[in-house]
Formats: sequence, structure tokens, C-alpha cells
Amino acid sequence: MNRIIIFFIGLLLLCTSRMGAQTIYYTADQFPLIGKTSEETETRYERLPAYLKDICRPPVWNLGKNTSGLAVRFRSNSTSISAKWEASGNNQMNHMTETGIKGLDLYTWIGDHWQPVKAALPSGKKNEQTIISNMIPSEREYLLYLPLYDGIVSLEIGIDSAAYIQNPRLPYPKTDHPVLVYGTSITQGGCASRPGMSYTNILERKLNREVINLGFSGNGQLDYEIAELMASRNDASVFVLDFIPNVNAQQIRDKTARFFAILREKNPQIPILFVESVLFTHMPYDKTMRETVLEKNRLLKEEYQKIKKQGDKNVYYLESSSLIGTDGESTVDGIHLTDLGFSRFAVILEDKLTEIVFKK
Repeated sequence: MNRIIIFFIGLLLLCTSRMGAQTIYYTADQFPLIGKTSEETETRYERLPAYLKDICRPPVWNLGKNTSGLAVRFRSNSTSISAKWEASGNNQMNHMTETGIKGLDLYTWIGDHWQPVKAALPSGKKNEQTIISNMIPSEREYLLYLPLYDGIVSLEIGIDSAAYIQNPRLPYPKTDHPVLVYGTSITQGGCASRPGMSYTNILERKLNREVINLGFSGNGQLDYEIAELMASRNDASVFVLDFIPNVNAQQIRDKTARFFAILREKNPQIPILFVESVLFTHMPYDKTMRETVLEKNRLLKEEYQKIKKQGDKNVYYLESSSLIGTDGESTVDGIHLTDLGFSRFAVILEDKLTEIVFKK
């Protein structure tokens, strides 16, 4: 009799274990999405509002379809977290990991900070992967970063069949008074190994505040339409302008003041921070590159000083001397940053923003 009871108990435990191992998927559309300038986009997972489609330059519009800086927030008591997602372009590059380009990156809230859990590695355009398993069944708050250099057609989050998934309870990252960052491929996240390691996403976790990424690879060229879009967010805590690698000397002279004026006209009190170009690691050897970057930084500082002389007390400047360190180990190709470079950049930027905006 005892053997029969033991047999049925074992069978029950086996069935329960198998039931727990089943994964049920839920559309991510039902959970909060952070990192957007506006909800009026063509599809949910993109950065630019639909009205810009026939207004801004096509490369800017197309890059706006990339989900850099976007993240889904949810909570669950599941022992495993899985994902199904379809990338819009299935993009590939020879200097950036596919995980950074079109993968996902999962974080959880531990005590007083966001802690990385694990990245979801892509296998192509359509993907399904268990991100983490074998966890203790305890409720956790999650932050799921989306791809840096590709778009998302669809996204589902998978959990144990016996578990629940719900909207977050914690109001983190804070979405009131977001930080808006405008810039280039470096701003967009090239070449982070995974989405959570772009400097805007690192900064978001450090400040525990929404950071809206308006980096457009090769196209941070002071488009006035983007300035107008940024200016519409009069709830911003600060505007960060990190465009120098994508503009030439003439564009700096001709367009910087106007771009600034568009932001300032509707937002007289919001701090605006100019950021110099990082000092590329091959500049000590490439004379032309060194002269070009230093000249552009010099011209940016001139524009900043002109604005200061006009009496603006809410404009600031960040020099590039220590942005990514001086050991030459912070880039993939001399220009685009590794995770080390992004971490260094984010630390310096956090210090500057804390000084001028988020005073402790």
C-alpha cells in the first residue's frame, strides 16, 4: 500500500514539474513601454511619431524604426522568462554583435538598482528563446530592453503556465521629466554587445529615470524637425546634444544656433547640455582624423560660448578629454564604443547631469 502511495505521489510531482515547464506566451503590447517621444507612432515599437514620415529625411525616418532605448516593463513570479520576437530587418554588421543589433536584454530590480539577468540571443529574423530558467518562484520586477540597430515587428513574453505576468508595481525607471539625448551612431548604441550596454540605457539605470534615445546612425546632422520633436517634450529634465561626430565644420557654424533656438524657444528653463565628440582612439596616429575632431570640438565650444554670452544660464558643456578614458581600449574600430567605452561615457555623463540637474 505504501509503495502505491509513493508511486502516485511521484507521478503527481512529475506531472506538476512538467506542467511548470510549459511556457505560455503573452503579447508584450499589454505592458508599459518606455523610451518613446510620443505614442503617435505608426507601430508600437518605434521612436518617431508618424507625422514625421513625409517631413524628415528618409534615413532619419528609417533609423527611427530601430528600437534603441525602448524597453518593456512587467512583473512575474515565473521560474523562467522566455521571449518570441521578430526583427523587422534582420540586420547584420561586421563590427557589432547580433545580440546588440537585434537581441533583447533582461534586467530585474534588486533592492535599489537594476541588475542584469541575461540577454536573449537572436538566431535570425524570427526568434524564440528561454532567457532564464530554474529561478525560485518569487515575484520580480523586470525591464526588457529592445534591439539597438533593428526594429521589432512583434514581441511576446513567455512564463510558466502556472505563473502570472502583470503590469509593474514599481514606478521605475521614473517616467516624469525624462532625459532626451540627441546624437549619432554612438548615441544609438553602436557597438554595444547587448542592448542594456548602450550609454543611454546605462544612464537610464544609473539615474533610474527614463532616457529617450534620439541617436541616428550617421545622421545626427542637426535636423530641425528633430529639434521640434524634442522641444515638444516640455516635461523633459534636460536635453543632451551629442551630434558632433556626424556634422562637418560648416554644419556646426550654420545649424547649431538654430537647433538650440528651437529647443529654447518652447523650453526657456530646461537645461541643455552640449557634448563634444569623443576623442577617437586612433587619433594619435591618424593626423587628419585628429585635426578634424579637434577642430569640430573647438567650433562647438565657440557656439556654446556665443550662447552663454547672450545670457542663457541653463546651457552647459561637456568636454571629451576623459569621456572614454585614455588607454585606447574603449572602441571596436577606433570610433564606435565597446561596453567598456559606453560604461565610461555613462559615468562621466551621470556625474555631469547630477551636477546640473539631479543634484544630490
